This record gives sequence, structure tokens and C-alpha cells, in this order.
Amino acid sequence: MSKKRVLFVTQEMKPYTTLSEMSELVRKLPQFAQDKGFEIRVLMPRFGTINERRHRLHEVVRLSGMNIIVDDEDYPLIIKVASLPGARMQVYFLDNEEFFKRKFVFEDEEGKPFEDNQDRMVFFCKGVMETVKKFGWAPDIIHCHGPMTSLVPLFQKKVYHNDPIFEDAKVVYSVYNNDLESSFDDRFLEIAAINDLEEEDIAPYSNGTAIKLNEGGITYADALVRGSNELPADVNEKIEASGVETQQFIDIDDQLQATIDFYNTLIGEEEEEEEA
Repeated sequence: MSKKRVLFVTQEMKPYTTLSEMSELVRKLPQFAQDKGFEIRVLMPRFGTINERRHRLHEVVRLSGMNIIVDDEDYPLIIKVASLPGARMQVYFLDNEEFFKRKFVFEDEEGKPFEDNQDRMVFFCKGVMETVKKFGWAPDIIHCHGPMTSLVPLFQKKVYHNDPIFEDAKVVYSVYNNDLESSFDDRFLEIAAINDLEEEDIAPYSNGTAIKLNEGGITYADALVRGSNELPADVNEKIEASGVETQQFIDIDDQLQATIDFYNTLIGEEEEEEEA
């Protein structure tokens, strides 16, 4: 029997970026999954704070060379890779000079969010889908970490659902108490609507007055994980109303095996449906 495949898509990961509790979990979980017999891939943005020399990043020429369209503009997608220290595992970085060269992540030196964070997010999420297609590697589970990844569940369900690479994937969305959309505006709904997505498809990412990334990710996920112990009331309500399998928040050390069990449950349900 071939190994089951898990694609990890994350906005941060130790030791490359360490902004929140997410970075520690995403450092440990892929390695733990690999040790448990899963085949894994990890994709994240190549923020300018990541020291390429120290972490030994190098370009993967066979994967680079694509252009990603954001708001009718073409942006080159460069793929880089590094070996994770202390593990037999590689991490792939999605890079673009205009979006990720700056030496800050989401805010400038004065703590002001970058006005193009929404463009950077759309570039990253669309880049993830196109990169995995170029891998030719069909994941059984796509596990998304952080609001910067929250368009991936939508794209998988509404844009790439007939693609053989993605059609059988289960999407798990980990929900964190992490604010990214403070600088987002209604233009986000337009630039995120790739491949002629309908207005109602993108509507879950807005409450009518503000952009709500977590709520959009929750809407299109097949399963959820509470990544933070405390979440905003509206996010909690959305999780409760989703009706999908949800893993409750637990400490990282206990969460590793619990998440593997969660994966096996999701994959097992899929296999039972196929046999029926």
C-alpha cells in the first residue's frame, strides 16, 4: 500500500519564521507525520526575514518559471527549497521579489500592516496550487495553517476540484487567533475570485463590513483544528455551525499524535465511501 500524503501549507514555521504558537507546531507536526509513515510536503512564503545563506535555500529551477496573475498583473513565482535542520525533510518556499523581498513579514518597522498583504496572500495561495500541480503529487490531506492560507480550501473546492491532483484531497484548516486582514478591503473579494469564481463563492470571506479570512477558510474546509486556545466569538460560532469534524485545542505535545489520528479518521471515512 502506498504511503498517504499530507501537504502542509503554512504562513510560518520554526526556525524560518517565529511569529506565534503556530511556528512551533508546524515545525514538529510534519516531521512527526513523516515518522508515522506519511509522505509529506511543506510549502510556505519566502519572507525577506528568512536568511537564505544561513538556512541554505536554493532555487528549484524545474519548479520555477511560472507566472501568477494577481489583479490582472503577472508576477514571477520562484520556488526555493531547504533541508530542515535535524530532520530528513525539505521545506519549499514560494518567492517573488515584489511581494517578499522586504525585511518584514506582515507589518513595516512602525507596526503598520502592508497595504498589499491581500495581494501577497492571493499570490501565495494560487502559487501553492500551481506548485503542487507542477510536483505532480496528489495529496490525500491538505493541512492549512494560518489565515494567509485560508483561500486554499476555496480554491480546492471551487477551482481545482476536477484536477486529478486535488480532486480526492481532504482539506484541514487550523484556526488560529491571528489577525491578517486588518489592512484588507473589498478589493480582496475581486482579486481572490480567480478563474471566474462567482460572487457567492467568495462571499464567506466577508461579513458585509469587513474581510474575515478565518470564516472563509472554515466554510470550505472538510475538517477543522482549533490551533489557538482562545478564538474570537464570531470565529467560535462559525466553527460550531460548520458541522464538520473538529479537533479541539490541546497542547502541542499531545496534539501531534491526536492530529495523526485525526488524519487517519478522515482518510478512513473517504475509503469507506469509495467501498460503499
